[in-house]
Amino acid sequence: MSKRNYAFYPGCSSQKGASASNFLTSIQMMCQKLEIQLNEIPDWNCCGASIGYGEGGELPRLAINARNLALAEKHLPGQDMVSGCPACWLATRETVERLHDSSGLLAETNEALREAGLVLKNEVRARHMVEVLIEDVGFEAMKAPVVKPIDGIKFAGYVGCQTNRPFGIAGESFENPKYLDKMIEMVGAEPVAKYDQKVTCCGGALAFSEPEKSQKQIRDIVESAYDHGADMIVTPCQLCQANVEIYQSEINKKQGTKFAMPVVYYSQLMTVAYGGSAKEAGLDGQVIKAPKLEQIAGR
Repeated sequence: MSKRNYAFYPGCSSQKGASASNFLTSIQMMCQKLEIQLNEIPDWNCCGASIGYGEGGELPRLAINARNLALAEKHLPGQDMVSGCPACWLATRETVERLHDSSGLLAETNEALREAGLVLKNEVRARHMVEVLIEDVGFEAMKAPVVKPIDGIKFAGYVGCQTNRPFGIAGESFENPKYLDKMIEMVGAEPVAKYDQKVTCCGGALAFSEPEKSQKQIRDIVESAYDHGADMIVTPCQLCQANVEIYQSEINKKQGTKFAMPVVYYSQLMTVAYGGSAKEAGLDGQVIKAPKLEQIAGR
C-alpha cells in the first residue's frame, strides 16, 4: 500500500522542549504503522491562537495562518494540511473558510503575503490528525497493527472543547462524541461509560489570568475520572493534556487533594498497542507517570 502524504503543521505546542512534545514523539510509530507520511511545512510560523484574538485585528490573524497555507501550496502541492493541535486546526480552518467566503479578505491577505513573496490560492484543506485517522484510515485499519492490547486499563476519554466545537469530527455529536471511546476500545482498553466531563473546557485560556477558575475546571475533570473508576485520562488536545496534567500538583497544594491521574494522548495508546517502547510512545515525557501503560510497553 502506498503511503498517504500530508502537509504537516506541527504547531508550537508540539515542539521539542514543550510540555506536549510527547505527542510529536508518539505519532512517529503510529504514522509508520498506518502508512501515513507527514511532510513538515518548511519555515512554518505560529498560528497565533494564543494571542490572535487580541487587539491585532482580523487581517493579521488570518494572514499569519494564510502564510502557512501558502507555504503548503508552494512546497507540498495537492496535500491536505494536517495538525495535531486543535487550536492550530481551528485557527487554520477558520482562515480557510473566512477567505473562501470573502474575495475581498482574500485579496487583502494576498497583498500582505506578497511582502513575503507568497500568494495563496486557498485550495488546501485544513484537517485535524483525528480526522485523517478516522476518515482516511478507518477504525479497522487502525486496529490491524495492534500487537499489545492495552487490556486491564480504564480510560476517561476527555475530548475537550476545541476538538469538538465549532467544527467537530464529521458525523459525531457535539454533546457526546464517541470517536475517542472507540479509539480506546480499538486498542483493547476500556472507556469510561458516561464520563460527564468529556467535552468541558479545561480552562486553558484562564490559566494565568484567572487560575482559580481554570483549576476549578481541571479539578472537575480529574475528580470525575476518579469517580468513574478511570486509571488514566486520554485526550486529543495538547492544551488539555498540559493543563490537566501539570496543574494537579498545584490543586493538591491549595486544596489538600491527592490527585495523581496520568493524562496521555490517543497516539501514545496506539504506539504502545502497536508494539512501541515507553520512549517511542513519549511516556518518558510525562509529568505524572503512567506506570500501567509503561508496563504494557515493556512486555
